[in-house]
Amino acid sequence: MDIDIFSDTICPWCFIGKRRLERALAERPQPDLTIHWRAFQLNPDMPAGGMDRSQYLELKFGGASNAEAIYDQVRAAGESEGIDFAFERMKRTPNTIDSHRLIRHAANAAPQGQGRQDAVVQALFDAYFLRAEDIGDPEVLAAAAAEAGLDAEETRAFLASDAEAEAVRAEDKSARQAGISGVPCFIFNGQHALAGAHAPEVLFQLFDLANQEDAEEA
Repeated sequence: MDIDIFSDTICPWCFIGKRRLERALAERPQPDLTIHWRAFQLNPDMPAGGMDRSQYLELKFGGASNAEAIYDQVRAAGESEGIDFAFERMKRTPNTIDSHRLIRHAANAAPQGQGRQDAVVQALFDAYFLRAEDIGDPEVLAAAAAEAGLDAEETRAFLASDAEAEAVRAEDKSARQAGISGVPCFIFNGQHALAGAHAPEVLFQLFDLANQEDAEEA
């Protein structure tokens, strides 16, 4: 089974969706599973250096009070998954292209690229959502890479280049052209899309469908 997960590194529902997928896999392991994390930018027009958090909330939601009502729902969902979101401590909202570049870099890092990619995604979620760090900062990204088992100096050199930037933009564009307008979005075996952070019971249905197709093709 193959799962492509379109997500953004500043999307709280993507963190929740990852946690729920992990619970589903813990309950019903999929031994031949391959997961690829794919790029989607919630704010593709974000300035390269990011934006002050209060300014972002004003532009995105009409102010902090309006955002609070939305984030209350996210907090409640996060608590049910053991995630303590640090929204109130966030100072900046970053442009996420470099974090997506890092995720692609991790997939190509040897050995065990797929495992490194998942570890980098987790490290980025932890940095941004739990510690309120600016994941647009190259040093924060290098630290996340090191936490995931990648070489920090090699990561700094990679981030100083523009490697994978066009690939990230192209992946984001192709997702939108395919009709993806929000994340997380899980694509099973390149055919069946499931949008949103669903409970394991919903994911089980897609597991069964994908496995049935794999069996029929074998």
